[in-house]
Amino acid sequence: MKKILITGANKSIGFEAAKQLLQKGYYVYLGSRNLENGLEAVKKLKAEGLTNVEAIQIDVTDDDSVKTARTEIGKKTDTLDVLINNAGISGIKFDTNGNPILQTITAIDGSIDTFKEVYETNVYGVIRVTQAFLDLLKKAPEPRIVMVSSTVGSLSLQSDPDWPFYNYAKFAVYGSSKSALNMYTVHLAYELRDTAFKVNAIDPGYTKSDFNYHQGTGTVEEAASRVIKYALIGNDGPTGKFFSEETNPETGEIPW
Repeated sequence: MKKILITGANKSIGFEAAKQLLQKGYYVYLGSRNLENGLEAVKKLKAEGLTNVEAIQIDVTDDDSVKTARTEIGKKTDTLDVLINNAGISGIKFDTNGNPILQTITAIDGSIDTFKEVYETNVYGVIRVTQAFLDLLKKAPEPRIVMVSSTVGSLSLQSDPDWPFYNYAKFAVYGSSKSALNMYTVHLAYELRDTAFKVNAIDPGYTKSDFNYHQGTGTVEEAASRVIKYALIGNDGPTGKFFSEETNPETGEIPW
């Protein structure tokens, strides 16, 4: 039975990805920054008869947490087949009434602290987790790494005046973090090009979830299916590519 680790999997797209993978017969380590939330998510899955799952406490921004998660999973298995780097934050702050303050994440007004906070999760966290679990992935016959990215991290699309999100200044922090993640993906795929690894960046689409205050247009079911598609590709599948099936329904591939 192939084993998969998903970070940030206690809710939204990560949770649905875990659910769909379990339904397909995979074993899932459900990563959650807060262990209680992870255990609650596992409880929900097991209530649906999906039992090959366990919660793993992993805060991608914390070295010790990631190292502990690696040790714990290493006690349970010698091999990890898939890593889905799903954990991410937008950097949007809230006012005293709980409403999002979008101007705090623009290129002009975004604070250095906000940039640091978002990059710590969306970029450094991904690098931290990937490097920690690379040894287990290397032992798998068909290792896969999926980076959950976003079209707003595409320099080509975001600089196109005809792009629907061109005028979304609020993406300065989040978008730049995904651009950095994309570059890391390119280099990682290149360094692993002569191996069985497949490393790709996936935009799940503009999904209605708590991540964007349920303002999206797609469902978590659709988004999760797009993510796991590239977690399960065969040896003839792509690597070092960026995909958004919402943006390009024909081939899925989009420009960096």
